[in-house]
Amino acid sequence: MKINEVEQQVGVTKKNIRFYEQQGLLHPKRNSENGYREYDEADVNCLKKIKLLRKLSMPIEEIRRIQNGELLLMDALNRQLIVLEREKANLAETSGLCRLILEDSNLYQNLSPDKYLERMMEMEEKGTKFRNVSSDTIRKKRGSILAAIFFILIMAVLIGTMVWGYTQDPIPNLLFGLFLLIPLFIIYAVIVALLQRIKELEGGEEDVARKY
Repeated sequence: MKINEVEQQVGVTKKNIRFYEQQGLLHPKRNSENGYREYDEADVNCLKKIKLLRKLSMPIEEIRRIQNGELLLMDALNRQLIVLEREKANLAETSGLCRLILEDSNLYQNLSPDKYLERMMEMEEKGTKFRNVSSDTIRKKRGSILAAIFFILIMAVLIGTMVWGYTQDPIPNLLFGLFLLIPLFIIYAVIVALLQRIKELEGGEEDVARKY
């Protein structure tokens, strides 16, 4: 069956189906004539299992280890149950702080952030976890961009050195052009790799709560 049929049958978006395949959780066969993916009942059943475990907030890596026989389903579920219980307790603490703010003031203009931020710090020291306002995707993008800029600067310095050396002790133009093409090609490859990395970061798994 085609991916559209699988999407309707399982209730998982095409984007997520492809994402799970990229992550090595799904292995559909390829049509030898046209190269298209062809899904069977085993693939559908696999996707349903993935959907079930993801809706329980089980990490992708855990599911991969279960599929590979490196982790028993029972052990993974027991571990996930502990995680969910911790999240439940954490949510209760966060809800309590929200109610406290509501009791103290319901006007934005009268909100005293320092008081509650200090309370949050005290709660975090005791184990409560609040939402991290810094996006992991943004951090990864920033790291990739900085690494690319650093590498491009190195290549730019190399090009500058080559040009300076050429002016001091000229070499044949053809040879100089070939030498110049190498760092230029590397810069192009770095930019292409950077764009691909950003695309990968933006093209991850869709939000399970909304898309399932």
